Amino acid sequence: MVVTPSLIRLATGRSRSFFQDDLDERRGLLSAALGGARVLVIGGAGSIGSATVRLLAEYAPEALHVVDISENGLVELVRDLRGSPTDLAVRDFRALPLDFGSEVFHRHLNSEPGYDFVLNFAALKHVRSEKEVCSVLQMIDTNVVKQAGLVRWLAESGRASRYFSVSTDKAANPVNLMGATKRLMEHVAFGLDGKDGFKATSARFANVAYSDGSLLQGWFLRLEKRQPLAVPRAARRYFISLEEAGQICLLAAVAVEPGLIVVPKLNPREHLRELEKVASDFLAAQGYEAHPCGDEGSAKRIVEVDIADGRYPMLVTPLDTTGEKPYEEFVGNGERVHEVGMRALSAVIHNPPPRGSVERFLTLARSLIADPTIEVTKFEVVAMLKDVVPEFAHRETGKLLDERL
Repeated sequence: MVVTPSLIRLATGRSRSFFQDDLDERRGLLSAALGGARVLVIGGAGSIGSATVRLLAEYAPEALHVVDISENGLVELVRDLRGSPTDLAVRDFRALPLDFGSEVFHRHLNSEPGYDFVLNFAALKHVRSEKEVCSVLQMIDTNVVKQAGLVRWLAESGRASRYFSVSTDKAANPVNLMGATKRLMEHVAFGLDGKDGFKATSARFANVAYSDGSLLQGWFLRLEKRQPLAVPRAARRYFISLEEAGQICLLAAVAVEPGLIVVPKLNPREHLRELEKVASDFLAAQGYEAHPCGDEGSAKRIVEVDIADGRYPMLVTPLDTTGEKPYEEFVGNGERVHEVGMRALSAVIHNPPPRGSVERFLTLARSLIADPTIEVTKFEVVAMLKDVVPEFAHRETGKLLDERL
């Protein structure tokens, strides 16, 4: 899969990074903060994490340690960094295949003198993952429980002065379990903000075009396998590039005051993209005319015929699966926007959850994860989340994304 600048432009509508000016204006600040610093990146082999790692490396930190459970992803990240035109200006660079919630990872933390910056990208980030109670509990364990243990350890040990954890646009007025767990992750990250000098920030942003597991990456794979493309009907999405995602995370982690959730100043009139139009443009760039279809079976049967005619089947599906929203938003109801002095980024001031609700949730979640004999339903987990995220408006339709192409 070769993602060219023209393909990125088709998805985002931009030929230049929306956040480049803000980054350029703060290069001195970033250099002063990161030069000679010790940095830990968790989940750094994924699409967004690795894009941020590449940017961090440019500022010559003293140590840059990247943790991820994906050995293959770490190998590719190292090869990419070592193979770039400029030398890797990091004295202590390490790529470590560790689970950030494990005792082995805590052994690593105990063996190190501490970090100036910890950036956490580890997450279950797909609405597809909330199909049944065990996958939901795994999402809660990764997105919430493990993060809570890490944040508390960092705050109490004094071994990190800045902590950043990436969130999602779906945390604003969440309607799916993934968004609700990321909203709860925000509460966890900010719950100890200010304790013993511990400072936390986060960021919500849009779909990252052609990132691992994304709809647009899936279109590439469908073409390679000669399978129909799929796109939800009447859905509009914001898109940013991997470069832009890394820039947002870097600026949020280093260049804004603590207690804030950074959000892009994307304009719905200018930047919201109709997914059917993006898919049609993508096919046109590959030399095909989009052939909209409404039935999965017929779309699969006509692939070879369509290809011979210069067309390609595009399965258009109803937007009726559990957890899907027809539009995207970055600021939830009742949240206050705070300007951070940037042209393309503002922030949301974190609103704390109901008193005691996070600890109640964590206690119950840890029990459910540790003891497989405790029976629990998906609807009971939804109720647990609503206690700590009252704005969670879960909508169960009985239809799942895994039942679709």
